[in-house]
Amino acid sequence: MSVKTIRTMLDWVEDNLENEPSLSLMADYVGYSEYYCSTKFHEYVGVPFKEYVFKRKLSCAVNELINTDHRIIEIAMQCFSSHEAFARSFKRLYGYSPCQCRKQRPDISVFERAYLEE
Repeated sequence: MSVKTIRTMLDWVEDNLENEPSLSLMADYVGYSEYYCSTKFHEYVGVPFKEYVFKRKLSCAVNELINTDHRIIEIAMQCFSSHEAFARSFKRLYGYSPCQCRKQRPDISVFERAYLEE
């Protein structure tokens, strides 16, 4: 698998963060098996596909919380199927609730989009 294909996978994930990106859909998009995509994604990016998607979603939520006035529940529903799951995951990863993050604006290091060089 080429670096170009991995970049295509990363672009696809970013374009589909709000649409519940799945390994199956991504594999169909790039034309490889789920197993091969999963293995190569982890090899090139350094984290498993599912973890990458999870951390990118929460990172996008941090940016929304800090840079917009969107309601927290709206942000939660963009990322997760329930507000409770969002709040629990957010607190586990960042140590702050979404509400605390919005009010206190702590210095949180977000999980940036991966870029690959040739």
